[in-house]
Amino acid sequence: MPGNSFGQLFRITTFGESHGAAIGVIVDGCPPGLKLSESDIQPELDRRKPGQSKITTPRKEEDTIHIMSGVFQGKTTGAPILLITFNKDAKPSDYEAMKDIYRPSHADYTYDIKYGIRDWRGSGRASARETLARVAAGAIAKKYLLEKFGTECISYVEQVGDIHSSIASGKVTKQAIDRSMVRCPDKAVADKMIKLIEQVKSENDSIGGVVKGLIRNPPPGLGEPVFDKFPADLGKAMLSINAVKGFEFGSGFEGVKLRGSEHNDLFVLNKKNKIVTSTNHAGGTLGGITTGEDIYFRVAFKPVSTISKPQKTVTRSAKNVVLEAAGRHDPCVLPRAVPIVDAMSALVLMDHYLRHKAQNL
Repeated sequence: MPGNSFGQLFRITTFGESHGAAIGVIVDGCPPGLKLSESDIQPELDRRKPGQSKITTPRKEEDTIHIMSGVFQGKTTGAPILLITFNKDAKPSDYEAMKDIYRPSHADYTYDIKYGIRDWRGSGRASARETLARVAAGAIAKKYLLEKFGTECISYVEQVGDIHSSIASGKVTKQAIDRSMVRCPDKAVADKMIKLIEQVKSENDSIGGVVKGLIRNPPPGLGEPVFDKFPADLGKAMLSINAVKGFEFGSGFEGVKLRGSEHNDLFVLNKKNKIVTSTNHAGGTLGGITTGEDIYFRVAFKPVSTISKPQKTVTRSAKNVVLEAAGRHDPCVLPRAVPIVDAMSALVLMDHYLRHKAQNL
């Protein structure tokens, strides 16, 4: 099956190209009766849209979302929900000079190998513009989970290049994240990140970093052994995002430095006589199933591939050329990646909740 869909019971299928007519998504499996309007979705798209600050791409898109089906009298009906936004600032001419050139570290070459044809207008489906559809669908999942369980999916920029924030994630709020144009709630560190991105941009280059993801107050019991473990599906979700090169769950690689006696999360009773753990090195799952403790993870993003620096490459006809890529691109994808990480977290959680509910009637 072509890889344009994600999820089993809460299933999304995205469509559209970067410089085509529109970008959209079909959301199938949303429970009926959820109050939903464009105003529930638009704020998340505004966090992802281009042209929002001096450290993002200058492309100007309002990314206005339209609900075309699946909602009647302000509530979801259980039918498929079609969400669409129309591209207004597409400039395919920016890419015409590169249509026969393989950009280094981009999907141009592999798409040609796989399909024998590629949409060279801003990379078509390989463009991060496709993630708009995921964020739109994720906004629905986020709303349902928040209202049903009080679950909150948030993430923030923890690292850009070698600049790293050590802020305690338990104190991080969405408001603090969005106050920073780089979406790092640690103001002193955020200022350093912004300066680094501006420097990289002035050098016609790009830089990567790390987004830390948090799922607060998740429902317990979600995750399917053996192959559909919750962190396994979450990892797949994150690794499907453009430019992601690494995923780390819970204590991750740092956990190898601890002994079992240090890493084990001991079960204790809290003041309400509820079973909890004294620590959370496991990251909120055991055996691939959510415990109800907060879930946390890290996602590594590589530097954006398309840069204006001269680079050696080849053409489709196997000729050596030097490329200075044109177009409008982010010098660092991290600030706009935050709502994408949020959305994919919510989509995984929502799908596993419905699967759990179907199995445990």
